[in-house]
Amino acid sequence: MSWIVILVIVAVIVILGFVLVGMYNGLVKGRLRVREAWSGIDIQLKRRSSLIPNLVETVRGYAAHERETFESVTRARSQLDNAGTAQQAAQANNMLTQALRSLFAVAEAYPDLKANENFLELQRELTDTEEKIAYARQFYNRNVLSYNTSTQTVPTMFIANMFGFTTEEFFEVEDEADREDVDVDFSTITRPAPPVAPSATLEASQSPPGGPTASPPENP
Repeated sequence: MSWIVILVIVAVIVILGFVLVGMYNGLVKGRLRVREAWSGIDIQLKRRSSLIPNLVETVRGYAAHERETFESVTRARSQLDNAGTAQQAAQANNMLTQALRSLFAVAEAYPDLKANENFLELQRELTDTEEKIAYARQFYNRNVLSYNTSTQTVPTMFIANMFGFTTEEFFEVEDEADREDVDVDFSTITRPAPPVAPSATLEASQSPPGGPTASPPENP
């Protein structure tokens, strides 16, 4: 009878060991998926950063006096290149997005620049890169959410705390509402009434209050 109890205890310990190992391996795999997903974002951020110098020089050839705008773009690019964490990279990327908006606003004032083939190609590449960043961000954030949930819920949180598995940062973008265009409905604007012709105003002022006076009948 005692051997049966010992075997049951050993079986429970073995099963428990397999469960703990499975939870540990799950956390390791989750962390590796997060790092792999981040590499996708990092590649696209570096590609975006590499396009900035050529873009700035192209615009500078037409609007050399816009020094403040160029410096703003350069500073944002430098912060993006030096970002050490996902949160820092997200903040720098948002700053670069705002700076690029100002740069493209400058370009709107120069028709020759807007028609420049190099400028158009850089603009297309930036747009393509931003779309890839958006896709990579969604993939990364999904993996971060899954991994962070494992590190903060029972029972895996005990393994996470025991072996030093910490939560990962999300890659957050600016408020999506800031990206929406402002729609103006001109049908709701009240239009002023057309001005009254001067001759009509003069005739109205000369008419008596009761309306036009009837002419008296002629005598036979």
